[in-house]
Amino acid sequence: MSWKNTLRAAALGLGCSAALAQDVAVATGTVSWYGRELAGRKTASGDIFDPAALTMAHRTWPLGTQVKVTNLRNQRSVVVTVNDRGPYTPGRIADLSEAAARQIGMVRSGVTQARLEVLDTSPSPSPDKI
Repeated sequence: MSWKNTLRAAALGLGCSAALAQDVAVATGTVSWYGRELAGRKTASGDIFDPAALTMAHRTWPLGTQVKVTNLRNQRSVVVTVNDRGPYTPGRIADLSEAAARQIGMVRSGVTQARLEVLDTSPSPSPDKI
């Protein structure tokens, strides 16, 4: 199965809408954020979690995937890197770092409806491995 079909199946399995158009994976659903309470712990990618980094947890998308996250309530966007697995709360499609949540204006609410658009699935070097 191609990564695009894998992304589509994963998004649909999470109960969010998903579409693939022109080789771009898109998912829409509820996202949340996590921050300082997990700072310093290892992520699924082996990186040390930094709430100030622009990162995201997703259950199935490849680690290193670059994703544009748009808050559908205010249209603010941020580009993040998938470096962890989760969320583990039913009904949520992604967990953002505190910095990413702050950039799209969702820190106070804790959750928001968002559009996730895969930009690149090639792994990028992690900040603590450069």
